[in-house]
Amino acid sequence: MSETGNPTGHDVRHRTPKERAALGRAARSTAPRSAHAEFTPPPGRTDPVDVIETQSARRVPELVPIRYGRMSSSPFRFYRGAAAVMAADLADTPRSGIRAQLCGDAHMLNFRLLASPERRLMFDINDFDETLPGPWEWDVKRLSASLVIAGRANGFSDKERASVVRAAVRSYRERMRGFAGMGNLDVWYTRFEADELQQQFAPELGARIRERWERTRERARAHDTLQAFDKLTHVVGGERLIASDPPLLVRLADLLPQDRRGSQEKEIRRLIERYGRTLQLDRRFLLESYRVADIARKVVGVGSVGTRCWIVLLLGRDDEDPLFLQAKEAEESVLAPYAGGGTYRTQGERVVSGQRLMQATSDIFLGWERVQGIDGRRRDFYVRQLRDWKGIAVAENMSPKRMTLFGQLCGATLARAHARSGDRIAIAAYLGGGDVFDRALAGFAERYADQNEKDHQALVDAIRSGRVPAEAA
Repeated sequence: MSETGNPTGHDVRHRTPKERAALGRAARSTAPRSAHAEFTPPPGRTDPVDVIETQSARRVPELVPIRYGRMSSSPFRFYRGAAAVMAADLADTPRSGIRAQLCGDAHMLNFRLLASPERRLMFDINDFDETLPGPWEWDVKRLSASLVIAGRANGFSDKERASVVRAAVRSYRERMRGFAGMGNLDVWYTRFEADELQQQFAPELGARIRERWERTRERARAHDTLQAFDKLTHVVGGERLIASDPPLLVRLADLLPQDRRGSQEKEIRRLIERYGRTLQLDRRFLLESYRVADIARKVVGVGSVGTRCWIVLLLGRDDEDPLFLQAKEAEESVLAPYAGGGTYRTQGERVVSGQRLMQATSDIFLGWERVQGIDGRRRDFYVRQLRDWKGIAVAENMSPKRMTLFGQLCGATLARAHARSGDRIAIAAYLGGGDVFDRALAGFAERYADQNEKDHQALVDAIRSGRVPAEAA
């Protein structure tokens, strides 16, 4: 992204609210809201396994079988790892022509509890590996389809799944209409704090759901640097080191022969030192008060498995004052071939800029840098804290009522994120006050869930035939 200007390429600063609303309503003629219900695989659709293999070719070879193993375990896990497959499919779906900064992978489990710099527990989007300006509808469709796929796994009826999606999309639509009537600063300052959310939804929550919500909040607060320190490190010869757990977690000292280890360690140390230049001055000062103690390669997520990801243990005042940073490889967004690549100088900057634009508040150590890898290639990375009060939902434990409430929260959060960069007045006018778009998305989500099941089966068949290797881990 360039350092000035509107990242979505849709500058609305000098249009009146009336003109912006007219633009949104006019978009209905080229992309009727009801048309969003449709999904038909485009002619000549690329084999989904080919798409996944193309991504895997750029990744750490020995980790790729773990990716296939995780994605093949269920249609929902496949969906989580198949953002590139869906990006190609979305390119041929109707669009209003209104753009916003997208998450790019807005499935339901990428919404979670996070810590703010002020040590408040927030609910927000978490994963921005694919963030890029694009059609706002794509994020809403990715969220909607994830709710149906998770609902099918939980045995929800057709009616229950449709109700869940309509509620999530209605929440997005109504929140966007609310943001359309707010001033720019009021939109920017809007955030969803865990304590306020409990009060807001208290009338709709039964006693059991309230108890589960409270436990989730407490687990999120416990899921922090000190917990990671206790779980991922041990003392060897009086020195605090990361504890290897291959193949998911391997110390650099165990990963490379001694003649190659020194140069790679030097590069990662240099990454941590130089990335600090992308932080605010006060945060850079804080980072410089820590020293690097150990480095390890870590396997993360589902779709991200195989991308280069380092965790770095830093120590501050003494050996019991830890900071864990995660340096994760940033590749080109899966949306880029269909939405345009933007003008970002590096892919790490793309991720960080998109996250800062969409999140209400971001990790104080979030930054980026470029570094040379083990294979001699220069790669882009973004850096953040490994754990900081993170609480993730468990989709398998959700009843229809719980998933409905969770979907509403996701829809509202996505609307706030889009309202910061997109033309919220035009989007709200396009959506309108009725439920046409809500019902359309419920139809789309079911159709895409059908396609996802076929794609998942294609991967399972490819594993059974020996075309691709898979490993459970």
